[in-house]
Amino acid sequence: MPYRLDAIDHRILKELQEDGRMTNVELARRVGISPPPCLRRVRALEEAGFITGYRALLDEKRLGYEVTAFAMVHLSSQAEPDLQAFEAYVRGKPLVRECWMLSGEIDFLLKCVAPNLSTFQALVAELTAAPNVRNVKTTLTLRNAKNDPIVPLELDRATV
Repeated sequence: MPYRLDAIDHRILKELQEDGRMTNVELARRVGISPPPCLRRVRALEEAGFITGYRALLDEKRLGYEVTAFAMVHLSSQAEPDLQAFEAYVRGKPLVRECWMLSGEIDFLLKCVAPNLSTFQALVAELTAAPNVRNVKTTLTLRNAKNDPIVPLELDRATV
């Protein structure tokens, strides 16, 4: 049976997105319920898969990753085993931060970080030589105008 979100669940999700480190007591205060039912709701949201984890967001540049780039990968075959093999391959590449399978001319879009351009070029050479890769096109980023990991809970989904 699907889990139905009510207004309190939405407030819990919104508050946790903004500050996943707050205590249950503080969360309960912010959403207007007592701590025991708040904790039960959070656990239910976790079990239902609405909350998939908690983590710190790190500043890549401060940690020495000066280059952020995208690689557009076109495979020779789009058979499911080949797609899965490529996905497994990139999961083993720590400089690949995101991997999206696309429809259309490009099969995968990879968001990559690297400490410098030569390290990124080495990654591109590895990707190009990977099994079933037809070609790799890259683009370097100049700046990031928006980086918002928050799901927009306040939107009325009926009008979106």
